[in-house]
Amino acid sequence: MSSAHKKVIVRRFTGETLPGYLPLSSLVRNRATQPTIDLLDLTGRVIPLLLNDIKHVCYVRDFNLNDTANPERLTRRTFLARPRTEGLWLRMTFRSGDILEGLAATDIALLDDLINDVGLHLTPPDTRSNTQRIYVPRTSLTELQLLAVITTPSRRKPLPAASVPSMQEDLFDDLIPPNSRPN
Repeated sequence: MSSAHKKVIVRRFTGETLPGYLPLSSLVRNRATQPTIDLLDLTGRVIPLLLNDIKHVCYVRDFNLNDTANPERLTRRTFLARPRTEGLWLRMTFRSGDILEGLAATDIALLDDLINDVGLHLTPPDTRSNTQRIYVPRTSLTELQLLAVITTPSRRKPLPAASVPSMQEDLFDDLIPPNSRPN
């Protein structure tokens, strides 16, 4: 198996969960007609799944196949307090009515997903659980709220070098005779 494929549990709106393997990026194909993902199941077969039927995809540490109700172990669905990691704090409401919060990175990957109208990659509220990342298709959402933009205030942006006045240039002007100064 390629190292580019990671363990996932796909949760459908029917309540069914499918364990398998998917890549971290570029998992959606046929974007123009009917967007699908190709899930490599545990027996080695490729199963095409319509994106409209998928609630979310959880990238997990273990499959937990004995737990039929919640194999992804996504127990905490909202943050208890303000997240400490930088990013966009989002709250999503699914078509089924349940709510999930997550932290989206503020990088080019977020813009790529929004431009392609596919979905969002998020960090879940409890990173110590079995779920490490969550992919939420845009078609599974009815509402998306931006709760906060989390930044690190202790890190200041450096000032441009041109805006800082330099005292060094005229420091020794009194010591250099006027006719020997460089032009």
